[in-house]
Amino acid sequence: MHTRLSRLCAVILVFSLFASAQQTAGEYQVKAAYIYNFAKMVQSPAHGLPSSSNLIIGVFGGDEEFVKVLRNTVAGKSINGRTLEIRHPDSPEELKSCNLVFFRASERTTRAVITQMRRTSVLLVGEDKDFLNEGGMINLVLAGGKITYEVNSAALEGAGVHGDSGEARANNVVQTPNVQLASSRSIAFRVLPEFPRIAATLKITGTVRLEAVVRPDGRVKQVRVVGGHPVLAQAAVAAVMKWRYEPASKETTETLQVSFGP
Repeated sequence: MHTRLSRLCAVILVFSLFASAQQTAGEYQVKAAYIYNFAKMVQSPAHGLPSSSNLIIGVFGGDEEFVKVLRNTVAGKSINGRTLEIRHPDSPEELKSCNLVFFRASERTTRAVITQMRRTSVLLVGEDKDFLNEGGMINLVLAGGKITYEVNSAALEGAGVHGDSGEARANNVVQTPNVQLASSRSIAFRVLPEFPRIAATLKITGTVRLEAVVRPDGRVKQVRVVGGHPVLAQAAVAAVMKWRYEPASKETTETLQVSFGP
């Protein structure tokens, strides 16, 4: 009886490990697809390289398994005539020759490396909850069983990285609604609202007017909708709630409007 129980436990363990491996592989594939599409935002080669050079994607930290999945995902593909090259650098200095760097969540020197790369035009993508606060540009997030992303638009603008209005937008990777601010406080970073799929399907466009109540420490306490289509307003509110303003001596109310359109 004891032998049978041991065998049963061993079988259950094997199936559990197999299921876990399948789940990890699926997650890696989705993240690799996102990274490939984010690479379409890169509009200029790395410093000192001719425009005909390869478009280099670096993976910083983690094991080789994700690198293999990423290589398989981009195999045979190019962006604007540039062949994609995947690297797994060991040192932060090597990252400066990349066009895009993906920071694995296991990497503990992320903040220091980002600080070193602030004067470069390298697109910085991560997967850790604190990545945007550390100065990262795009962060992949697992929520509700689905992988989505959030954007630090201030970091993107500071590095001179902009979304491509062509293929990347067609793939719903980069949506750049027009945000207008009437604000007494500067923004530390902001997340651009995503154009809701249902709004795109139904051809819903328009402007959402908002009032954001901001705490002294810069966190958004509440967002009130002043006007705009409910579907668009929901997307705008969700994004603004993630914004961080510069600290102030007291709570303030900031007004803004977000225009969704083709």
